[in-house]
Amino acid sequence: MSLYVFALLIGVIAGLRAMTAPAAVSWAAALGWLSLDGTPLAFLGFKYTPWIFTALAVVELISDQLPKTPSRKVPVQFGARVLMGGLCGAAIGASQGQLVGGLIAGVVGAVIGTLGGYEARSRLVKAIGGRDFPIALLEDAVAVGGAYLIVTSLA
Repeated sequence: MSLYVFALLIGVIAGLRAMTAPAAVSWAAALGWLSLDGTPLAFLGFKYTPWIFTALAVVELISDQLPKTPSRKVPVQFGARVLMGGLCGAAIGASQGQLVGGLIAGVVGAVIGTLGGYEARSRLVKAIGGRDFPIALLEDAVAVGGAYLIVTSLA
């Protein structure tokens, strides 16, 4: 698959769960699956970075289940997803000298993931009678599983 497809897909994951994508990309960099040495994003592969992003991802997975969590479409939530999608897409691009192209693909993917994820979740919740919790868990599984598949494909 093309570098840009992977950058777009990791952006989609960021659109679903903002911190899952950077956690996965950071682990890929730390494990040597994604070469970021000599790039501005080399910090993603530093010793403690994957642990920090993983902790943030776990907090996000838990907080998403809370009833007072704002919609992913509010400006702060939307912006965080786009920012993380761009960061992760840029990292994938930078590994092959295409930082800007990866960044753009990651941002586009994050917008798709944010809006598409919202629509899919809303429709699935309605389809099962208004219960959000099982659909939120399904979305978590898709985000974590998808991120894993993407970064292992980079190895």
